[in-house]
Amino acid sequence: MKAITINHLEKGEQTKIEMIDFYDGATEDYKFWSKDLNMHFGYFIPFKNSPFARNTMLNEMNNQVLKRLNITKEKSNLIDLGCGVGGTMRYALIKHNNLTAFGVTLSSFQVDKGNSLLKDKKGTIVNENYNHTSFKSNTFNSALAIESLCHSGHKKESLQEAYRILKPGGRFVIADAFLKKDETELCYGANYSHRRLCDHWSLTNLGSINNVKNDLENLGFKNVVIDDVSFRVAPSVLHVPFAIVGFILKKLFTFNTLKRESLHNLKGSFYALLSGLHMKSFGYYIISCTK
Repeated sequence: MKAITINHLEKGEQTKIEMIDFYDGATEDYKFWSKDLNMHFGYFIPFKNSPFARNTMLNEMNNQVLKRLNITKEKSNLIDLGCGVGGTMRYALIKHNNLTAFGVTLSSFQVDKGNSLLKDKKGTIVNENYNHTSFKSNTFNSALAIESLCHSGHKKESLQEAYRILKPGGRFVIADAFLKKDETELCYGANYSHRRLCDHWSLTNLGSINNVKNDLENLGFKNVVIDDVSFRVAPSVLHVPFAIVGFILKKLFTFNTLKRESLHNLKGSFYALLSGLHMKSFGYYIISCTK
């Protein structure tokens, strides 16, 4: 048992190192995906945004998450757990003048880049682990995590830290891909896609949606609402193959070589699309709850 525990810790630490290297090296590539540097998939609403306009869908995902946070007009603060370069933070600060925002990321590149983009705004990004932040308990009115907790497998300790730093009555919203069943129950094709996705995007694994719901409730979160938004997200996922081809052509025409991190990013994007085809095994959900 001791050897298993050590191996598990070593694997987790290795994934953390790979994730930092990945985002330090590949963050700039996201300019090709989103002019606002939104490092996530989008949300499509018929007659409101276009399935061909990727950036509007990406910002609509930001909007959907913020709506579920129920931010009032009173002075409020928010934390983005795994904030990237602060795309969602910037969107939130523009939308809510009364808001102060903090973000945490393990990537020093993202800290520097994100804070430069947040200049003159009430937002700050710090170089910290979202599983163990330095913030005091009961600090924030709102917490969000868009496609970030997957890097630690949607583990209970990530959810527990969000609970700790939220004020009583504070809202927590997660938007991410999850397994619809335990990893051991995946068919060969789904399991292959899952492992390749995790390898190339430096994830430990995707959590099971049922396990995450139970963990939230056991921690003390109330009014846990789970929205399956897979079909809303699908149009932006379908942009992946075109974005991959466009990105490679851009590199070729500018005589630039593909960095190792860029190549991993492109392969991870492909396996995200492939995973999405296994609709019985994978889904995209927005989870909202209250402390």
